[in-house]
Amino acid sequence: MLPAVVKLCCGISYPHLRSMAGLQRMAVAVIGQEITHMQRWRHTQLPEQMEPKTEDTRPVPLKEEQLFYVQQGQDAMRKALDILEDKEGWKTEIAEGNGDVICSKVIAGARKVFRLEAVLEASAEELYDILFVKVEEMHRWNPSIQHIKILKHVGPETVVTHEVSAETAGNLIGQRDFLSVRHSCKHKSCIYLGGAATQMESFPPQKGFVRAEDGPTCIIIEALAEDSGRSRFTWLLNMDVKGWLPKSIVNQALPRAQLDFTRHLRRRLTATLG
Repeated sequence: MLPAVVKLCCGISYPHLRSMAGLQRMAVAVIGQEITHMQRWRHTQLPEQMEPKTEDTRPVPLKEEQLFYVQQGQDAMRKALDILEDKEGWKTEIAEGNGDVICSKVIAGARKVFRLEAVLEASAEELYDILFVKVEEMHRWNPSIQHIKILKHVGPETVVTHEVSAETAGNLIGQRDFLSVRHSCKHKSCIYLGGAATQMESFPPQKGFVRAEDGPTCIIIEALAEDSGRSRFTWLLNMDVKGWLPKSIVNQALPRAQLDFTRHLRRRLTATLG
């Protein structure tokens, strides 16, 4: 069972991110309490090596808009962990010779989600650095991404990003863009990266792209007990690609995209650590 402490540190349930007005009203009501809670959580949960570099962030007071994104990230993390913790209904989709396994299940709304499990030759901190701290560099090693840009830093644990997928041969889904909130937290030997689609009035859907929606989704990176230089990598992919694509095509493409991502990530690790 996933640690209950993680669910607590990742926040209390709030209305769905599409109910923006309701979220903002609630944010006003709880802003004082949440600021105190998040400041305490920030100082107690992240170890020294996970603290952001001074030049990377500038301390700013949490305003209503910032609190809104933090709450979205926490809520996405909690919901994604709930999906992973529910062991019922998972079916094996792909089992690779290297031990990578992808399972799927159908959740509420008849959407299919995919869980990838793999072991990677890198520490949890190294993977956190690549996948969260240096997320804007992902296009350099993952050819399926055209670019990722951080639009907002909301403290060291939460960012808002805009991502555009690349036009690649064999891409059944086609080019998409995503506006997402990404959130991180740590408990003991595990690092958790959660996320979900979000909205910004200043950044509406871009002309020429279909705006897809992530989430709630998460990645769990757990250091292996017998070798802290290796990590167990669990990735819940939960995506609404939008458009008019048949479900059969989407459900075929998404697990393959997970395998491709993991292959490119291994190449990135080999190039860095080799």
